[in-house]
Amino acid sequence: QVQLVESGGGLVQAGDTLRLSCAASGRTVSSYTMGWFRQGPGKEREFVAVISWSGPRTYYADSLKGRVTISRDNARNTVNLRVNNLRAEDTAEYYCAHAEKYYSPVSFYTDPVRFDYWGQGTQVTVSS
Repeated sequence: QVQLVESGGGLVQAGDTLRLSCAASGRTVSSYTMGWFRQGPGKEREFVAVISWSGPRTYYADSLKGRVTISRDNARNTVNLRVNNLRAEDTAEYYCAHAEKYYSPVSFYTDPVRFDYWGQGTQVTVSS
């Protein structure tokens, strides 16, 4: 069984850097594609970033490109997300997700239906 546990959320200041981590158990993150999504107040869940099992290749939401980086730590079996220069509109619940199936290109993973397992989420509130 796959379990994903996000950490690193909380109250942050506008302009700061956000660092989130997703600890996976039951699967090796380097063997699967992992992603981050977020859901702001009153909004639908939206794609943030994805890292593929091979390469690895990464793909980012256009709205965040230039401010966001996804990476993985194979030794810790974690997937990490960094968002620079935080803005009030980055306030959201952030979710880590794991995909069991392999799709190409990596941009196919922008749709949350591609993912099979989800973490509980971690709340990020950006204060201005």
